[in-house]
Amino acid sequence: MHEVQKAATEGQAREIANRMWEFWADAPDAQAQAMLDRGMTRRTSFDFLGALEDFDQLIAYCPDYAEGYNQRAFVHYLRRDFTAALHDLNRALELSPRHIAAMSGRALSLYGLSRLEEARAALAEALALNPWLPERYLADPGGPLAPAGAGDTEL
Repeated sequence: MHEVQKAATEGQAREIANRMWEFWADAPDAQAQAMLDRGMTRRTSFDFLGALEDFDQLIAYCPDYAEGYNQRAFVHYLRRDFTAALHDLNRALELSPRHIAAMSGRALSLYGLSRLEEARAALAEALALNPWLPERYLADPGGPLAPAGAGDTEL
């Protein structure tokens, strides 16, 4: 986890992040892994209802597995149901407080709900753990999550 904070380049950070994904996506047993994999495949095929069904089953089967909630939240986010996404992301973070993907997803969901101050704080927490997150541009001066007036210049 701390390796990504010390990465010198975005490429190095991506390699470290990929290893973190391997850890998060390693389900507790073969049955849970099959549900996770099937749900992720359905999600990438834009079968969001099928993916939700798989992630619902995964969560019922492994209620303490954070990635089930994170993946279901991602589907909710893609469907623009930011409230449902936020609910699942909060649960994922209860189970795995340093789950960077859930942290950044939480920031994006808060942004989707126009809860900008909370979104800024959530993104800052995620960036403290991984300053290379693709969402980092949202924290740039003048970006959508920047404080009001940030990046303004006088002519």
